[in-house]
This record gives sequence, structure tokens and C-alpha cells, in this order.
Amino acid sequence: MDRYVTGDVIRRLREKKNMTQEDLARELFVSSKAVSKWETGKGYPDISLLEPLAKALGISVIELMSGNDIRNANRSANMMRGKWYVCPVCGNVIRASGEAVISCCGITLPPLEAEEPDAEHEISAVIAEDEYFVSLSHPMTKEHFISFLAAVSDMGVQLVKLYPEGNAEARFKINRVKQLFAYCNRHGLFRVRL
Repeated sequence: MDRYVTGDVIRRLREKKNMTQEDLARELFVSSKAVSKWETGKGYPDISLLEPLAKALGISVIELMSGNDIRNANRSANMMRGKWYVCPVCGNVIRASGEAVISCCGITLPPLEAEEPDAEHEISAVIAEDEYFVSLSHPMTKEHFISFLAAVSDMGVQLVKLYPEGNAEARFKINRVKQLFAYCNRHGLFRVRL
């Protein structure tokens, strides 16, 4: 991970659960003095305690490490409000249906902010029978390329991973598609609404 858990995070989450330092210490089989040291920055919990600490605080280890207490308010799983994450190391593409803490290759990934396409990233969608033929006239070199194209409906996501020196195009079933996305490895995420 790119950071370690801080005392402020432990204190904030402990207080949110209405636990005393003694309550938390008892649950982790450590002294309340140890918990106090963590919270004041005079020490850190041993790595073997991270999983039990996260469990005691009611969050995941990734949330504990990131310092974010993520609670997904998107309970109805509205696919239109989902978030995209792309790992800059391996190119892994992750779609979450709501708030999340996502990590890959040892780093916590920020959610991508989709922009309106500019002239270089214009997304074309042509109807061909029951499909959208989606394309971009964009360079597809090893250094600069469209990494993926995606179509999002209220029922799910269709994603096509693209590779350098191929074509920046894909076909998607039209069924209820409301948004199209294209991700440029240099310029980020672009979206058009249909």
C-alpha cells in the first residue's frame, strides 16, 4: 500500500462506533496504552493487527489503510452513477457501482472524472441493426492509445479492452444503452450521453 494507517483514522472510527480505547484494546487483545499510542502517533499497530483492527472498527483493511470510511449510498445500484478506475501500472480496468476504495499494484486508485470529448477524442456511434458501432479516429500507438470503450445501460456495462496498434472501435448491443465511454491512456476518460 502507499500509506499506513494513522492514529487519527483509528480514533475517528473508534469514536464513530462509540467504543472506548479500553473496548478496542480488549477486542484486539492489546493494552489500552497501545491503542492510546497509536491514536497519538507515538506508535503504530503491528501489521498482524490490521485485519482484526479493521474488523473491530467495522470497515475493510483497504478502507482502514486509505483513511476513508466508505459507505455506499447508491443502494439501488444505479449503473449510471458508477465509478471507473484504471491502474496506471498494469492497465487494469475496474467499474464500481458506487463509492469504493480500490487498489491495484499496491496503490489506491482515484475514481476517474469523465469529460466531454474534445476534437481529438470525438466518440462516434452509428446504429448497425441492433448494435452501436462505436469508433474514434485516434492514434493507436504503443505510447498513445484508447485503452477501452464501454457502453453503460441501467442494467449493466459492456466493455471492450483495446490494444495499441489495433483500431479504436467496438460493437455494443443497443439495449437501453445511455452512455458511451472511451479511455485515452494520456488524456483520461471521456463520455457521451445518448
